[in-house]
Order: sequence, then structure tokens, then C-alpha cells
Amino acid sequence: MIIPVHADNPQPRQINRIVETLRKGGVIAYPTDTIYGIGCDITNRKAIQQIYRIKERDPKKPFAFICPDLAAITRFAQVSNFAFRILKQRLPGPYTFILETTRQTPEILTTKQKTVGIRIPDNRIALAIVTELGEPLVTTSVNLSGSNPLCDPYDIEDEFGQQLDMVVDGGILMGDPSTVISLVGDRIEVLRQGCGEISWITEG
Repeated sequence: MIIPVHADNPQPRQINRIVETLRKGGVIAYPTDTIYGIGCDITNRKAIQQIYRIKERDPKKPFAFICPDLAAITRFAQVSNFAFRILKQRLPGPYTFILETTRQTPEILTTKQKTVGIRIPDNRIALAIVTELGEPLVTTSVNLSGSNPLCDPYDIEDEFGQQLDMVVDGGILMGDPSTVISLVGDRIEVLRQGCGEISWITEG
């Protein structure tokens, strides 16, 4: 099922439909500021396991998740003053930041090193969804592990529609995945260069 949502002014009625699906344990595809993601409510373990099956992904590799704001991040990650300054400067934006976890993060989303990947994308649809949901939203690219991500919601519906409860159409997205940056131990380490530029790291 494809649900069109206005990219600049997401319709509240459509957002409510999407959130209702998520609260019932649904799995959706949705736009971010980089590429389309597959997501669910992070409190629903069965839905998270369904995403692992859809992706054919190693369950030892946790997914990142989207928070609506910095306050929400501090529920699920340990944010030092050093990390907070960077998050405040760079989010919302095309970055996934790796931080040490807190006890509130579901174990299925925590690495062996007790870290988590957290995003606040600069996308009004994604932020409207996660704000209305009231819980973080799992985020992982729409593709089988190792394959190129899909950028057109109709292609996503064709390939994954039978496994998804909803495809949120926010237009065609031709971006790269997010840039992944670890802030663990108050050290900046770029783990993956993606959509977000990193010149600010050497400049700072």
C-alpha cells in the first residue's frame, strides 16, 4: 500500500494513518534526508525481527534508529558535553552518530560494544512520523543486505510490498546513505563516508 505524503507539509491525516500502522506492529518504508528507510517502532521486537527477515541481514548487526530531537537521544544514548555540542551543530542532518547506549535501548538494537546508532534526519515526513509516534523509529536502507538501495517508492512497492504494511511516498530520493560517525570516548571517528560532508571534523 502506497501512502502519498507532501514532502514540505506532511498532512496530519496521513501521518496519523502511518503512526496507527506502526503502533499495531507494522513495518513501513519511508523517506529520510538521504535514502528511503525501512522502519518500525523500536519497542516492537517482532517488527524488528521482521525487518531482519526482509533485509536478509545478520541479526548480530543492529539497526540504527531515528529520534525526533536531542532530548529523545539522551533517553537512549549517553551524551557527553563533547558529543552534545556536535549533535547540536550537525542535527538534523545526514549523519548517523554512534554513541554509548543506556538501559532504555532494546537489546536487539545494541551492539556487543554497548553502542547505538542514532539519527535525526532533515526530513519533515520522517520527523512528523517519529514525533507523533512518541518512540524512536528503526531505520535501515530499503534493500537486501549488500544490494543497492531503492530510491523510487513504486519500485519499493514492487519489490517489497508483500512484506511491508505501507510504503510512504515522499518522492524519488537519489541520495547516498548517511555518513556514520562514532563519538564514543569523546573521539571522532568516521566509520562510513556518505551523504554528510566531513570537512568540519578537520577544521574543528
